[in-house]
Amino acid sequence: MRCYQIFRLVTSLLIILSVPSLTYASSTTSESIHQPTSRFVSKMSIHHGPDEKPYKAALTFDDGPDQVFTPQILDLLKQMKVKATFFVIGKNAAKYPEIIKRIENEGHILANHSWDHANFHHLNEYQIKKEIMQTDQLLTSITGHKPLLFRAPYGNITSSLEVQLKSMEHLLIGWSVDTRDWAGPDVPTILQTVTKQIRPGGIILQHCASGQQVNLTNTIEALPLIVQKLTKEGYTFVTIPELLSTQAYKMEP
Repeated sequence: MRCYQIFRLVTSLLIILSVPSLTYASSTTSESIHQPTSRFVSKMSIHHGPDEKPYKAALTFDDGPDQVFTPQILDLLKQMKVKATFFVIGKNAAKYPEIIKRIENEGHILANHSWDHANFHHLNEYQIKKEIMQTDQLLTSITGHKPLLFRAPYGNITSSLEVQLKSMEHLLIGWSVDTRDWAGPDVPTILQTVTKQIRPGGIILQHCASGQQVNLTNTIEALPLIVQKLTKEGYTFVTIPELLSTQAYKMEP
């Protein structure tokens, strides 16, 4: 009898282990909001600048502006005399045009990050073009010039997106250092990630606006530490146009 019970137990365990685990995806989680979903391999996307001396790195901030974290980041950058590149969401820029003006007036670069952070994997060419054009037009109306830099939401690049960007003369910018700050890592983890992934010419991805289930308090606390550490290692912080020797804007007549 005892041998039979052991046999039943072992058989049950084998059945459980043989069944694939189920993963439930929700569009409201932080992971699904920011995690890349496309398997398309882009030859157009630029992930880093030249690997040469003097060492340079570019700070970039996505998803802004907002009224909570973007101003704090701007305050810190001003105190440290560091310039950065802000990939902004069109609908957020429409809500806070004064912060867009502040970003530009303080010497930072404004770039396009789509109108509402749509997943381009699910959009057709017309919809993709609209996402880009709406944001271009809004930023032009606020600043007087059209951005030429673009970063795909979720890092999700498609062939249709590349076609549109080429026709609109936009440069597609990725990143080489992903802090994953949207996921809420603590400050030491953010600093460790940057230290581990940074190389000369590195493009550092962070965020400057809070969304659903996203708290960027640790981004604020980590920023001065990142600047201090990399400066000690010989890095100079530059904007994306400076790093890549390219234009930030197309001046409108």
